[in-house]
Amino acid sequence: MSENLKTIRELAEELGVSKQAIQYHIKYLTNKDRQTNDKGIVVLSIEEQRFIRSRVDKQTNKRTNKNQANGFGNKKEWNVDQYLLSEIEDVRKNRDKQLAVKDKQLENKDLQISQLQNLLDQQQRLALQDKQLIEEYKAEIKDLKALAIPSHEVEKYVSPQSETESAEAQAKPKKWWQFKKRGQKND
Repeated sequence: MSENLKTIRELAEELGVSKQAIQYHIKYLTNKDRQTNDKGIVVLSIEEQRFIRSRVDKQTNKRTNKNQANGFGNKKEWNVDQYLLSEIEDVRKNRDKQLAVKDKQLENKDLQISQLQNLLDQQQRLALQDKQLIEEYKAEIKDLKALAIPSHEVEKYVSPQSETESAEAQAKPKKWWQFKKRGQKND
């Protein structure tokens, strides 16, 4: 782990404030994942330390020689512009990555859309073929029925006896009480 990284506790002890005060100032940093050390404790980068130092210095107006001689060179104040520029650069990198991912996803979607259009075209062609086959089968069935009707008419002419028997059966309608009387006679 780099020696420039400090935990919240270390920075609080160095600045002479509580850990809660440091955490209060951390919430004003940009929202991004915080670095952690091998024990899982949050550590602050040099830029983040400078930001917190400047906020604490503004609040307490305590600037000691100890704070100036912490290995940051002769730089007395934290450069907000530099910090914001580094954050903007991070945002740009993330944006570029996200745009590349989105472009890839759009290409995949375009490919899927063209495949679905092809499948839809195939389905419509098959439905049209099915409809044509059904129409052909209907025409064939109609032709077969037309051929079958004359054979029934021939049977009618061959057996005229069945016609007279059916005409006589229709001429004498039977009533329901006649059926009952026959049933009683057989008992």
